[in-house]
Amino acid sequence: MFEQLSEAEKRYDEISESLSSPEIISDQEKYRNLMKEYKAMTPIIEKYREYSASQGNFDEAKELLSEGGLEADFKEIVQAQFDESRDEMEKIAEEIKILLLPKDPNDDKNVIMEIRGGAGGEEAALFAARLFRMYSMYAERKGFRLETLNANETELGGLKEISFLIEGDGAYSRLKYEMGVHRVQRVPETEAGGRIHTSTVTVAVLPEAEEVELEINPGDLQIDTYRSGGAGGQHVNKTESAIRITHLPTGTVVECQDERSQFKNRERAMKILRSRLYDRMQQEQNAKIASERRSQVGTGDRSERIRTYNFPQGRVTDHRIGLTLYRIEQILDGDIDEVVDALTTADQTEKLKNGAANAV
Repeated sequence: MFEQLSEAEKRYDEISESLSSPEIISDQEKYRNLMKEYKAMTPIIEKYREYSASQGNFDEAKELLSEGGLEADFKEIVQAQFDESRDEMEKIAEEIKILLLPKDPNDDKNVIMEIRGGAGGEEAALFAARLFRMYSMYAERKGFRLETLNANETELGGLKEISFLIEGDGAYSRLKYEMGVHRVQRVPETEAGGRIHTSTVTVAVLPEAEEVELEINPGDLQIDTYRSGGAGGQHVNKTESAIRITHLPTGTVVECQDERSQFKNRERAMKILRSRLYDRMQQEQNAKIASERRSQVGTGDRSERIRTYNFPQGRVTDHRIGLTLYRIEQILDGDIDEVVDALTTADQTEKLKNGAANAV
């Protein structure tokens, strides 16, 4: 591994030098490709250099200890350097192994999320709105940009369904584990008797697909226009600006009525359709992969119950990794990094185990 990293470091230095070359700077495509490679290599090379520095300290201490004849006080200092450098090397080596794991090709992409109320009627719709607020606040914390693509509201301010785009570096990598069924246990705002109800909301997470990744034949599309409906809005039922697109080969239907402009609704509907078809294609590919190579923190199935939000106890439990946190309000205010980091670590750990098992 370290011989390969030594060669990679040479390549990294070559790219660094090339990026300052006038010839490369004038060729925008070459410059972008090299910059992308440089950026991808940077975390690995930085860790490798940390490892090399620790190894230098380790080798120096080892040599001094092997020579002998050190005074007691100095020997104690050298021994401490030896132990500290050895532990640091082991820690960095594990971090490098994680960085070298095969990367999900979608991790750097923007993400389209779809939230739908499930079992529980109006209470499910109200919690769907709360989840949308959670993801909106999380996006703001991370410096991501959020754009609502389509929304179907209820009279009480809930959401039957909503589709939205989150743009930002690594947005998909941070939100991909949110796919599945989110369960809420609480006394509904609409319930006067004080009984705890259980409702569910389904979250779909789709990497935004570019046109170059998925070509859609216009002849495969049936496009219908209709008048917008929903809970209010001055333009509702006034103009036929809403769009429904049906992908005939798969039966996939996308509706968008969030904008007054028919053109904008069509553009947004195509964005959702492209990402749904891309996701479908990936799901079919994943089904062909051996189960031991799948992500272990969840199957990626939208019907899988992944998390419970229990208001009376103030807890959030992620069932895939057995994580329970007693700070439900902070999490619903968008502070979900602890959950995301735990899921990422669990996924990486399983992949390392699978890699070790396959190597035996």
